[in-house]
Amino acid sequence: MTRRARIGVAAAAVCSALVLPAAAAAHAYLTKTFPEASALVGSPPRSVQLTYDEAVEPRFAIISVTDVGGHAVTDGTVKRSPANPDTLVVPLKRIPEGWYLVYWRAISVDGHPVQGAFTFAVGPNPGPAPQFAIPHVAGTATSPHLVVLKWLAFLTVMTAIGLFVMRALIARPLVSRVQGTSLRALSIAFSVAAVLGLLAVPSYLEEATAIDSLRGFWALNAVVRLWRVTAFGRGYVDLELCFALFCIAAWIAIWADRPERPARSVASLLATTGAVAGAAAVLLVPGVVGHAAQTSPRALTVAFDWLHLVSGSIWIGGLAGLLVLWRALPRERRVAGLVVVVPRFSNVAFVSVLVLLASGIGESVDHLPTLDALWLTSYGKVILIKAAILLAAMLLASVNLLKTKPGLARGTGESAARLLRRLVAGEALLVTGAILAASVLSSLAPPPPAFAKEGSALAHVGPGKVASTVKVNGYTLRALVSPNKAVAPDSFGLELTRNGKPVRGADVTLDFSMLDMEMQDQEFQLTETAPGVYTRTTSALVMVGRWALAYTITPKGGVPFTAVIVDRTNG
Repeated sequence: MTRRARIGVAAAAVCSALVLPAAAAAHAYLTKTFPEASALVGSPPRSVQLTYDEAVEPRFAIISVTDVGGHAVTDGTVKRSPANPDTLVVPLKRIPEGWYLVYWRAISVDGHPVQGAFTFAVGPNPGPAPQFAIPHVAGTATSPHLVVLKWLAFLTVMTAIGLFVMRALIARPLVSRVQGTSLRALSIAFSVAAVLGLLAVPSYLEEATAIDSLRGFWALNAVVRLWRVTAFGRGYVDLELCFALFCIAAWIAIWADRPERPARSVASLLATTGAVAGAAAVLLVPGVVGHAAQTSPRALTVAFDWLHLVSGSIWIGGLAGLLVLWRALPRERRVAGLVVVVPRFSNVAFVSVLVLLASGIGESVDHLPTLDALWLTSYGKVILIKAAILLAAMLLASVNLLKTKPGLARGTGESAARLLRRLVAGEALLVTGAILAASVLSSLAPPPPAFAKEGSALAHVGPGKVASTVKVNGYTLRALVSPNKAVAPDSFGLELTRNGKPVRGADVTLDFSMLDMEMQDQEFQLTETAPGVYTRTTSALVMVGRWALAYTITPKGGVPFTAVIVDRTNG
C-alpha cells in the first residue's frame, strides 16, 4: 500500500470511529425547598436546600439569600447534597427573626438557564411580609451576542462541509473538461471556512459557558474547565472534535485528489469517504444534544434534524462555491466552466431543497403540539420567519433553474452568467438569513405537548389572585386561586353550582400542566370543605409562567367533564 493510501485509510478509520454524546433531557425545575416557600420557621435554618427534578451543576448555580435590607446572609458556596444529587445546598449565617428572599438560578443539562424566587420567615414574630425586589440575572440562551456566535458557528461549519462536497463531488469534472481551469480557489475557500469553523465553535461554547457560570469570556482558565460539565457543553466539545477530524480527512482528500484524472486513486477514494463520514457525524451532533433528542419519536426527529442540516450545508456551500468559481475562473473560460458545474449543482441543489423542505416540515410537526402554536409562541413565529426566508431563496433558485441554466446551454452565456452571479448572491444571502433564524430557533424551547390545552381553555387569568367564573354543561364553576405565587403554598378552590344551588358530593381533581416548557404534570384531589366548595392547598406552581389548570369533575351520579383555565403566575 502506498503512503497516500495508508493516510487515506487512517483518515477513514478515524472518522468512522466518532462517538456521539448521549441525548439531553428537558428543562430543570424546582420540586422542593427547605425552608418551604412562604413558610414561618421557628428557629433559624442552618442552610437553604433546593431540590430539582434532575441533577444540576452547582458550579453553574446561584442561591442568593438576602434580608429585607438586601444584605446577603449566606455563609459559603453552593454545593451538591451528599444525600441527594438533585439537591443543592448553601449554608447560612446565624440569622435573626424576619423575612428573607431566596433567589435561585440553575442551568439545565440542555444548557438553558432557569430561575425563580421565594420567601420564608424566621419567627415567632417576623412581622408582615415585605415587598422584596426580586433580582434577575441577564444573559440567557437567546442573548443576541450568543445567538450571533451560534449563527457564525453553524454558518462556517455548514459552509465548509458544503464547499468540500462542491469541490470533491460536484465541480471535480471541471478540470478535465475545460482546459486552463483548476479547483484551487474552491480548496482555498474550503480551508478558510474550515479554519473559521474551528474557531467559531469553541468561541460559542466559551461564551455560553461564561454566561452560565457568570464569568467573563476572557476568563479562559476558569471557563474552559467547565466546558464538559453539562451535556450541552460535552456535545459542543464533541462537535469541535468531529469537525476537526472531518477537516483533517477533507484536507487529505483534497491533497490526494488529482482532478485532471477522471478516475480517482484508492487513497483519494478512501480519504473522501472518510471526510464524508466525518461530515455526516458532525451534522448529527447538534440534533443529538439539542431539541431533536428531547422530542418523541426521538429517532425520527433526530433524523429530520440531520437531513435538514445535510441539505442546508450542501445548499449554502454550493452557492458559496459557485460565487468563488465565478470570480476565480478566467474570463474567457468562465462560461464554459459554468456550463459544466451549474447543471450538476442544480440537480444536487434541487434534491437538497426538497429534502430541506420535507425535513423542516417533519421537524415542525414533531415540535409543535398544535397548529396555532405557529403564531401563538415565539418558537412558532421564528419557524414562520425561517420558512418565509427559505421560500424567497427557493424562488430565486427556481429562476436560476428555469432561466440561467437553459441560457448557459443555449449559448447566451455571458448574460446568463451575470444573471447567475446576482441571483446566486441573493440566494446565498437569504440562506444565510435562514441559518440565523435556525440559530434563534435552536436557542428557544419548543412548546411542550401540554400547550395543546391552550386551545381548550375557557378563561385566561392571572397574575395575581384569581376568582373566575365559567359555565360548562349546565354547571357554573368559580375557580379561586390565592395568592397565585410561584413556589409558594397556594390555595386552589372551586365553587360548583347548578341552577344556583351548590353541587355536593362531586369528585374533583385538579391537574397542573406547565405551558411554557416541558415538565411533568401534577394531579391533586380537591376536598369538599363547604357545600359545593372544593379546596386544596399545595405548592404546585413550581415556576413562574403560564399554567393550564384542568378541573376534572364527576358529579355524584352524573357524567364527568373537564374545564381548563390558563393561569399566569408570577414570583
